[in-house]
Amino acid sequence: MLNRLNIRDFVIVDRLELEFDKGFSVLSGETGAGKSIMIDALSMVLGERADAGLVRQGCAKAEVSAEFIISENGPARELLEQADLIEDDMCLLRRLIDASGRTRAWVNGRPATVQQLRTLGAHLVDIHGQHEHQSLSRPQAQRTLLDAYAGATRLARQVAAAWQAWQSTRKMRVAAEADAESIGKEREQLEWQIEELENLAFSEQEWREVSAEQIRLAHTASLVEGAEYAMQALSESDTAALAAVASVQSRLSALVEYDPQLRDILDLVEPAQIQLQEAIYSLRHYQQRLEMDPQRLSEVDARLDAIHTAARKYRATPEDLPATLAQAKQRLDELDTNLDAKALERRESEQRADCEKIARKLSSARQKAARKLSDKVTQSMQALAMHGGEFEVTLASLDECASHGLEQVEFRVAGHAGTQPRPLAKVASGGELSRISLAIETATSEIAQVPTLIFDEVDVGIGGGVAEIVGRMLSALGARHQVMCVTHLPQVAASADQQWQVSKELRDGSAISTVVRLEDRQRVEEIARMLGGVQITETTRKHAAELLHHSG
Repeated sequence: MLNRLNIRDFVIVDRLELEFDKGFSVLSGETGAGKSIMIDALSMVLGERADAGLVRQGCAKAEVSAEFIISENGPARELLEQADLIEDDMCLLRRLIDASGRTRAWVNGRPATVQQLRTLGAHLVDIHGQHEHQSLSRPQAQRTLLDAYAGATRLARQVAAAWQAWQSTRKMRVAAEADAESIGKEREQLEWQIEELENLAFSEQEWREVSAEQIRLAHTASLVEGAEYAMQALSESDTAALAAVASVQSRLSALVEYDPQLRDILDLVEPAQIQLQEAIYSLRHYQQRLEMDPQRLSEVDARLDAIHTAARKYRATPEDLPATLAQAKQRLDELDTNLDAKALERRESEQRADCEKIARKLSSARQKAARKLSDKVTQSMQALAMHGGEFEVTLASLDECASHGLEQVEFRVAGHAGTQPRPLAKVASGGELSRISLAIETATSEIAQVPTLIFDEVDVGIGGGVAEIVGRMLSALGARHQVMCVTHLPQVAASADQQWQVSKELRDGSAISTVVRLEDRQRVEEIARMLGGVQITETTRKHAAELLHHSG
């Protein structure tokens, strides 16, 4: 919902800071006081067109910011999260326009495009009264509303997903047909590569083992020489280490009985002797296994050469050759399954049938909902001084299933008896459009997702009993949404939960628009003015108080 609206140097407003509540609020005031300027300012911050004429005369720039609470507004939160603009449960939109007509925008303190404001605004506020602000005039919004009213939102998503899958396969099939020759060549090359790599029969483990074996075979002479030297030094020379350690151990053992402190040293020498003996046994065993094997070395060198040749050929490291083989097999599978024109044609046909099957279910739900919604809105129109008027939801069949189904949804309206229904977007009268929108919003209030509804000109050309009906309808909407209305009718104003008075005064020779929230006594005075004009009598005040009491 709209929480705060700040306006600065906008048309005839110098500075306003307004805080709004839930429920139904009205803006009232003398003609020309600037009631609709509030809506124009909000429209600007929601991404509507703006020009230098909106900057208050003599000022360098105009600025509007609007703060919304979005804790329960899933679509708006999702958009902010996708754009990495989420900021707790608040959404702050700000827009500035300078005297040259250049504009800048921010969302939650970060620079944004006007399109981002407009996209977010469609999920935050619905302004009824002028074509450029009204979401219900857009075909997509009408279709979405009908689907929600039909309880078919999930079906609509399934149709969109099925259609996307079908179109993806169609594109692949067209590409496969166009590139049949190049695909054939690629398949032939892949088959040859796979055969070559499979014949190589290579694995990472073999690479490690063969590499280690090649190093060992290539250095056999050095290994034999080193082992022989070690044997000599440890056990076979005149100064062999084992004999020396054994002599030390024997000598110390004889001396331990004279000084027990030598036991600690002896305990260190004895394990050394044992370990040297173990090393000698291992070296002797190692020597017996070592032998020169030129033939095996030649075989290993040849194997390594084959592996390196393949690696260079496929521009990979030897370790990556198994992965190269796997990738070639995967690509061949893709060509066989995803780029085989005949297989794709079969899959495309199946996916088209699936899409149309789901779309027919959606069409059935839409047809039932269209009749029900048409009747319900038409009935509301009769109570809103549109006698003989008619509302209808038309479903125009398409030649082929689209992402949104088998038909185009359009809201059409005949404002009076004897006139032909026309698209809602082409309804000429702002007041008529507002009342039709009120009828639609009332009929669909339980499923509508936009939390804030604003009506301008909804009471143009009506009065008396119809005005009371409009007031009651707006008040009922206020139980589910935040509703605001610019009105000149006391019956409508009396139905509101809150009332704001817009007035205009001269300040330093310039007209300035001001807005104040009215308390109970002030509301009586304002509604009395709306009832009786300039001269307000006690009788008029009493009538105003009764009207407020009765509406409350």
